[in-house]
Amino acid sequence: MSTVVLLAVTGLGLSALYFLIASGLSLVFGLADVLNFAHGWFLTVGAYAAYWATPKVGFAGGVVAGVLAGAGVAALVELVMIRPLYKRTIAQVLVTVGLSLAGVALFQALFSPDARIFPSPKWTQQVVGFLGARVPVKSLLLIAGAVVVLAALLAFLRWTRYGLIIRAGVENREMVTALGIDVRKAFTLVFAIGGAAAGLAGALGGVYFESVSPTGGASLLIFAFIVVVIGGMGSITGSAVAAVAVGLLQQFVNYYGSAGAGDVCAVALLAIVLLTRRQARQA
Repeated sequence: MSTVVLLAVTGLGLSALYFLIASGLSLVFGLADVLNFAHGWFLTVGAYAAYWATPKVGFAGGVVAGVLAGAGVAALVELVMIRPLYKRTIAQVLVTVGLSLAGVALFQALFSPDARIFPSPKWTQQVVGFLGARVPVKSLLLIAGAVVVLAALLAFLRWTRYGLIIRAGVENREMVTALGIDVRKAFTLVFAIGGAAAGLAGALGGVYFESVSPTGGASLLIFAFIVVVIGGMGSITGSAVAAVAVGLLQQFVNYYGSAGAGDVCAVALLAIVLLTRRQARQA
């Protein structure tokens, strides 16, 4: 029983990390219709910002630095590189893929290609008793961070003016534009929110994996895309549910099966969802 509890908590920690990346990715695609392959780089920016700032201003300050760095870079990318390319899907893909590759090369040049140990506070390396199991605090930290972000995003989308504009834009962007609302500001805001969530994922991911690397964001982005597609483009709650399913599936299958089998099962789950949706639409 203790093993199941431990796997469930660590799986939920991984799910929380996936959700933090996927939430912004889902909003960006749902509203702006941009398939942003550079989103993983925002995570890397946040991770290295936290890595740099934590020894100077403490762990909480490092997390804030990661969030601000992710939000700032994401907003800048939208203004400079994405905004001229709306309605040009292929160009968006090429630019964001190129930016992701260039971003990895930049951090490899600045910090070397090797992973660096993240300066985690000692309390994050401890374990606590939970339902008869000894679970890592870092997993609980990630879960708490994801719950806070989920609640904040849902509150923002439901009770703020820009939240209502974003929700309406996801459903029907042409209608919002016809009402005289400048959705370009909403696009920039959504990119900034997504970058902030990715920056938080980078900072907390540094604690979870105990290291940061230039390629860390790109590797996690793959599973974030799986979560977004399974959960539904533009759906925050859908991304949360899908992240839980993917994270738990990976953790349990990797433990009880062979190494890497959980990744295969996550892809298989994606295929099953896509085939089921297609058959439902045809029916």
